[in-house]
Amino acid sequence: MALITRISRLFKADFHAVLDQIEEPEQLLKQAIREMEDDLVATEQNLKVCAHEQAILASRRDEIEGSLAEIDEELDLCFASKKTDLAKTLVRKKLEAQRLLKCLKSKQAANDNFVAGQQANLVENRATLDGLKQKAEIFSQRGPQTSGATGIDDAAWLKNDTRVNDDEVEVAFLREKNQRSVS
Repeated sequence: MALITRISRLFKADFHAVLDQIEEPEQLLKQAIREMEDDLVATEQNLKVCAHEQAILASRRDEIEGSLAEIDEELDLCFASKKTDLAKTLVRKKLEAQRLLKCLKSKQAANDNFVAGQQANLVENRATLDGLKQKAEIFSQRGPQTSGATGIDDAAWLKNDTRVNDDEVEVAFLREKNQRSVS
């Protein structure tokens, strides 16, 4: 039974290797870039919709705050005229308006958090997309090569991360500064 399982795994591995050779890495990379660009456009559209919704919420909040000020003036008038029934009706309206205002502020805060998160993701995804575009450009300039000709596996080469971290920048900066101060 173990022999059959091992032969099955070997066959699957060879089959996957054949499929990897059939697929064109450059075309797959271009497709991934197109999909990422589409996702970025969709995210930007969602951010525009959220910004519009925020403007509507702000306008509605201003209206409610204005009506609360009017209700306060009307309450002053009712209490001065000793119209308690009318004052109770106005108090009910005021309570409803305050609750609606609280709900609007909560919704606005949630939208602000969502927009901030989406904008951070958008910046990160743009950086990733730029990196992929650079890799695709380098890959297309090199042209398709087999791993036997250069000893480098193209798929593995594309997977390498070309980002430079802050520590590497600092070390390189100090090195450059040191070179210039010596000469």
